[in-house]
Amino acid sequence: MIRRSQMIITHTPAREILTKATGFMNAYDFTLNPYSGCSFGCTYCYAAFFSRDSEKLNNWGKWVTVKENAVTLLQKRKPGTLDGKLIYMSSVTDPYQPVERQLELTRGLLRAMADRGDKPKLVVQTRSPDVVRDCDLFRRIEDNGGRVQVNMTVTTDDEDIRRTFEPFCPSNPARLRAIGETRAAGVGACITMTPLLLVSSPYAFADRLLDTGVPKFIAQPFHFKRGKFLAGTRESAFDLMAEKLGCPRQSFQDEYLAHYRMVFQVLRDTLPDLGEGKDGFAPPF
Repeated sequence: MIRRSQMIITHTPAREILTKATGFMNAYDFTLNPYSGCSFGCTYCYAAFFSRDSEKLNNWGKWVTVKENAVTLLQKRKPGTLDGKLIYMSSVTDPYQPVERQLELTRGLLRAMADRGDKPKLVVQTRSPDVVRDCDLFRRIEDNGGRVQVNMTVTTDDEDIRRTFEPFCPSNPARLRAIGETRAAGVGACITMTPLLLVSSPYAFADRLLDTGVPKFIAQPFHFKRGKFLAGTRESAFDLMAEKLGCPRQSFQDEYLAHYRMVFQVLRDTLPDLGEGKDGFAPPF
């Protein structure tokens, strides 16, 4: 067990690394989660409720479990069994946890697919610029006959909002630069504004999205009743959103939804391909 500041990182073997996709991701064949838990700890994250005990639930954002045998499990699968399979990496964690820089577990899984000649249809979901590191392996998988799309989550153009709702995440401008680099490297790319929080300058935001060169986009609204807010952060986060919207705290939810619809319309008028919600997350291949 490694304790870094308030982050606890543990290593444990997993029984399987590919899980049959269900629920929101049921259009895919498998989900692939190299880690459980998430050190990004976004205040609205629904994944906290998949925690198996109350201690982990209450300490969401402060622990990560490394599935130490993930690469071995993948390598044990018969060659060809992943060909054409729709794989979503990841559904309840981020495959580019900060600890991934040292462990390279996600990179090991991608290398295993590339070395075996697997031909999966792989969607990689992250909010970390570190994903750019693995563009060489994404291209190798595609050279083998597979498909890859990197989805980058970008939630706002307002760093005050980002720091309140996503205090341990990279900035949204850094994410935009990274997904632009991914696209420039010849890898399929999509920007997922999920959830789309508050946008201070919708038209300028749309222009920055276009400047990345990314051709596909997905948006969905913030869900007020979902997510595991870190202790004491819910009210301050909502207060800030009400202040930014210029409305009373009591009415900010309705004001936010009207704001979302306005921003979504600007994006729909500007972006080449904009999906929404579950339909937007349909397999791209």
